[in-house]
Amino acid sequence: MVPDIGRGSRTHGLLVYLYGPGRREEHTDAHLVGSWDGFAPDPGRDIGLDPDPKVTLARLTAALDLRVKQAGDRAPAKHVWHCSVRTAPGDRRLDDEEWNAVAQRIVHATGIAPAGDSDGCRWIAVRHAEDHIHIVATLVRGDLRNPRLNYDFNKAQAECRRIEKEMGLRRLNAGDGTAAKNPSSAEKFKAERTGRPETSRETLREAVRRAVAGADSEEEFFTRLREAGVRVKLRHAPSGDALGYNVALPGDRNRDGDPVWYPGSKLAPDLSLPKIRLRLTDGAAEPIPPAAAADRPNWSPSARQRRNATLIAERSATLLERDEHGEAAPQLVGVGELLDAVAQTSPATTRTELAAAARAFERATRSHVRAERADTRALRSAARGIVQAGGALGRGEDGGTTAMLLSTLILVTLAAAHWHSARGHAQQAHASRQAAAHLRTAYRQAAATPMRVLHDQGRALPEAQRRTHEASLRAVLPEKVVQAEGMEARTDALIATLAQAERAGHDSEALLRQAIDMREFDSADDVNDVLVWRLRRIAQLPAHPGEGARRSQAATRQATTSSSRTSERNATAAAPLGTVQDPNRRSPRR
Repeated sequence: MVPDIGRGSRTHGLLVYLYGPGRREEHTDAHLVGSWDGFAPDPGRDIGLDPDPKVTLARLTAALDLRVKQAGDRAPAKHVWHCSVRTAPGDRRLDDEEWNAVAQRIVHATGIAPAGDSDGCRWIAVRHAEDHIHIVATLVRGDLRNPRLNYDFNKAQAECRRIEKEMGLRRLNAGDGTAAKNPSSAEKFKAERTGRPETSRETLREAVRRAVAGADSEEEFFTRLREAGVRVKLRHAPSGDALGYNVALPGDRNRDGDPVWYPGSKLAPDLSLPKIRLRLTDGAAEPIPPAAAADRPNWSPSARQRRNATLIAERSATLLERDEHGEAAPQLVGVGELLDAVAQTSPATTRTELAAAARAFERATRSHVRAERADTRALRSAARGIVQAGGALGRGEDGGTTAMLLSTLILVTLAAAHWHSARGHAQQAHASRQAAAHLRTAYRQAAATPMRVLHDQGRALPEAQRRTHEASLRAVLPEKVVQAEGMEARTDALIATLAQAERAGHDSEALLRQAIDMREFDSADDVNDVLVWRLRRIAQLPAHPGEGARRSQAATRQATTSSSRTSERNATAAAPLGTVQDPNRRSPRR
């Protein structure tokens, strides 16, 4: 059950909307299910008293606004309190009496009209759909004082959690006050009216997150924002120092024609300028050596940076599992930046799912747990490297290293879900699992081709070599993993990887033990895939198995051509003076 609270100044205008047909003719049978005294005029049902609903609507407006007019200048400018309450998809249908009980409990919990208080605010509950009601109250009490509405949203949320339990409804995750502000109904309607797929608030929140991902300085952060097409306005102190910033989308204007500006702090709690400065200071990006990838000159910058990010992401998963010295909380922020970096540089085939994963995990980066050490330098450096390397092609080695990174990020987000669950962070744990689900979809898209090639290569190996590697798997892998995963039926790609590692000079069994010892497999969907990518990263094998074959073929062709040219030069040098050797000329018949 989800409450959504807003404030306004036009009682009559809101009632006209609630009793009207709706913006898409979605309002049906609008009627009251409850009111402050049980006898409020109902424009939807009081047809017998007055055949003109407009007259009844005017009477209802006057009744609600009575105390507002009596209070005069003491009434608040935004005197209309509006709360929509919606059941979750799949919940049973509540009848009017049950919705009346819901409304009474919410106005009591928020302080609008406490039970037994004859001076409570006047309110009504309107129902024009099966799954929700609208509670409208005017914020002047019977004694002409204003109600105390501190933390009304939190109180409404808490009451909804109790109602869900008592009425047998789907129990949603409790909030903790760290979530980003949801778009208002007006913002949503404006997005629909202007043909935007989402509200300006949501678009700007994502743009700011992506701009800060791996940024090295405040200046770079603002430069990235402007390059992304976002309007930026800084707020300065008398000394000239920047105090904050506002952002707006080009073309997004209010009724007066002025740009609609959003402060960073209103996009999300951690996107204020002071919070971003802390992130830039604590996690100043430092260049990280790209491990052994440096000796692979044929790999693109994108492939190298993704390999480097995979190693760093694996370390973050380990830190989340151990949570020693308060190191886990800052890892979540760094992982969020890494996801944003990958999403904005991903190929078209995976971009949608990766953007959804980054957006979902954004909720998992904020909780009330404060980090003792906010060291995110490695993750921020990995994000910076990916952004600077630019977009991946989505094929060949780039596509393979993307699959390698996504396989690891799935485990990282699941480790984050476990970390949050252990601390009772229900919303953050749910967000982490959502991110993992999107990453799994993106992984399947990125890994389809390289894994298919590996399976073919594994099946093509000589039977004796296959049996040797299968014996190594049975000897090294935990028995429960072999039994649970049915490894023997799906080990072709893993066997092909072990064979390639052996040809590259590695001890395949020792390499396998190293990959297994890195961390647990309990959260892995497919142990085969996880091991394949770990082994290929550790052994510095091409992430796309076809790349190695292509490079070998290219090297063979180059060597053959070079040898042929050398032979021709030697033949020319050995020929008598004055003769020309034509390599294409046929020898005369004898």
